[in-house]
Amino acid sequence: MISASARLLRLVSLLSTRSTWTCRELAERMTVTDRTVRRDIARLRELGYGIESDPGPWGGYRLVGGTRVPPLILDDEEALAVAVALREAALSGVLGSDQAALSALLKLRQVLPPRIAERLGEMDATFVHTPRPERRQVSPGVLRELAAVCRRGERTRLSYQDHAGKATVRDIDPYRLVHTGRRWYIVARDVARDQWRTFRADRVVQVQPTGHTVELVDPPDPALFVSRGIAGVVYPLYVTVRLPQPMDQALRLVPPTIGTHHPDGPDATIVEIGGNDADQLADYLLGLGTTLRILAPERVREALLRRTRDLFEDNGGGQPP
Repeated sequence: MISASARLLRLVSLLSTRSTWTCRELAERMTVTDRTVRRDIARLRELGYGIESDPGPWGGYRLVGGTRVPPLILDDEEALAVAVALREAALSGVLGSDQAALSALLKLRQVLPPRIAERLGEMDATFVHTPRPERRQVSPGVLRELAAVCRRGERTRLSYQDHAGKATVRDIDPYRLVHTGRRWYIVARDVARDQWRTFRADRVVQVQPTGHTVELVDPPDPALFVSRGIAGVVYPLYVTVRLPQPMDQALRLVPPTIGTHHPDGPDATIVEIGGNDADQLADYLLGLGTTLRILAPERVREALLRRTRDLFEDNGGGQPP
């Protein structure tokens, strides 16, 4: 006969695999009596697991959110996946401050079985992260508050700093949080302007829920809306290039957050990219590492040629033909 603790672990594992289980089904799978199942369900509830039940012969048990954090039951692959995700969060700053992710990772590593800790150690020895650029970070507390008002659909007052650092107060109807890999954005309806807008989460100073829930009408696709908004920033200079790649490949090379794309037949794509000056755009195009043709303007083409000549000469090539 298996121990009570092992039986509880088995019960949690079963409850997490299906939306609902009858008492009889659980008893048969665990080879115990119905009474044992009911007693174990009560014990799991005491531990903090949220388990709801429906009365009657066709009723059953289902696992839902609890009132506090219970012991987590993870198999080897799940534990490794959580550890890797926490490591990435701590190194990349995806949650703003990396302290919470780092603390959770250290706690998890202390209780990992040796076989999983060894696999994680192998990854630590081979993974290399480039230093992330210094940028404003959003605190996990602000992210939690923004996520909460999005979930509740609650009108919110933001204390916000615009791109120039000017402090403003915005009343918004929040919809979704979007992470681009670089920053967090909140998609919301600006109440005063009656327009859908994006707000950078790292510029949010304070979140003040108003207690007033709203019904959002025809909200935009949040990821697409943020992508278009970032690509739609007005730059002093734009370059138009032709990539000898179909649209799907061009989008992977130059994300929609960087440029706007138009197909040029089945095997080529026209991309317009904005930047602060010709040298910056030339550096970006060189970094793509692919053949391309600059259609306009001439000064970006000249800047790109200067860069390639410099590279050629710096590597002992003399004067290129």
